[in-house]
Amino acid sequence: MVGAVGGVAALGALGACGSGRESGASSAPGTAARPSGQADRVPAPRPLYLGTYTSVPGGGTGIGLAVYDPATGRITGRDTLTGVADPSYLALHPDGRTLYAVDERDDGAVTAVRLADRRVLGSRGTGGAAPCHLSVHPSGRWLLSANYGSGSVAVHPIGASGALGERADLVTHTRPAPGPGQEGPHAHQVVTSPDGGHVLAVDLGTDTVYSYRLDPRTGKLTEVAQARTRPGTGPRHLTFHPGGRHAYLVGEVGNSVTVCGYDPASGRLTVGAPQSTGADGGTNYPAQCVVTADGRYVFLANRGHNSLARYAVEADGARLRLLGTVPVSGDFPRQIALSPDGRLLFAANQKSGTVSVFHVDGRTGDLRLAGEPFPSPVAVCALPL
Repeated sequence: MVGAVGGVAALGALGACGSGRESGASSAPGTAARPSGQADRVPAPRPLYLGTYTSVPGGGTGIGLAVYDPATGRITGRDTLTGVADPSYLALHPDGRTLYAVDERDDGAVTAVRLADRRVLGSRGTGGAAPCHLSVHPSGRWLLSANYGSGSVAVHPIGASGALGERADLVTHTRPAPGPGQEGPHAHQVVTSPDGGHVLAVDLGTDTVYSYRLDPRTGKLTEVAQARTRPGTGPRHLTFHPGGRHAYLVGEVGNSVTVCGYDPASGRLTVGAPQSTGADGGTNYPAQCVVTADGRYVFLANRGHNSLARYAVEADGARLRLLGTVPVSGDFPRQIALSPDGRLLFAANQKSGTVSVFHVDGRTGDLRLAGEPFPSPVAVCALPL
């Protein structure tokens, strides 16, 4: 996990952050000359939610509410949604009306927030300690959360209003035994496969990715497969290729990224050989990777090296080729996210308390810093809408 608890936040308002520093293409990706006489269309600002820790020195006071300019990447802070403790990770309901946050504390919980009026709809206990990740099942009916401190995965029903019901299931990772240097299981992420058929939980403590079937009626999880990494890998984060047959697994402890094969029928993940993060020769804890919507490029956040690694995706997702690294212009990038149109990448830098924004060149995969990073206390998650 490395570091204090953290969060993500974004709100339904307008946004901005911007001018460029050389690092790639000379103009914003996707821009084109307009026909003579055609009026310039200024894109409307978009919401950005920022997560933080509220219980650490210098931390935030809740979920940060900001907006960003989709053309320039400029961020403008608007407000803070208080009343949510240690909101270190955020997720949006598929209908776009409700935001969910983990409460990363010893007595872990998850909280629902209605975006229309910023009303907190209530919290539910996760049955474990320090939940650090959550995601909404594609059906919109279930919220999945990972308890890092307890090595368990919780399932909560989502009502018609977006509010959460009592916990439907809690599964603890009791096997295999913890990996080298680990005192127990540490569930770090829980996601649904692209086809919606399986739920996968990444456990840093047991060096294992667990595959489950989710009962759509009851919310119960049934384990169907385990994929074990090399001892000491410390898997943290799994991201699927859009093709649905491959995924990329970040090894926090082993400083690696691995291409995995995925079988949608069985839910089984096949772990390949670890690859370089581009941060060789120093202490580095890779955090998260994202894949462009067209499946051509992967970007990886390196904490310690303080960089973003760039990979070209080859062989329909089966191979990654390291293109190089770009300084993140911050300290300890805990989480990264792409804007919905894929033209911007946001990096939440925990130790520097900033959010860096980069223009993404869709043709080359180049990243170009979009001006000075935006200050945000103990920034651990950025969710652009």
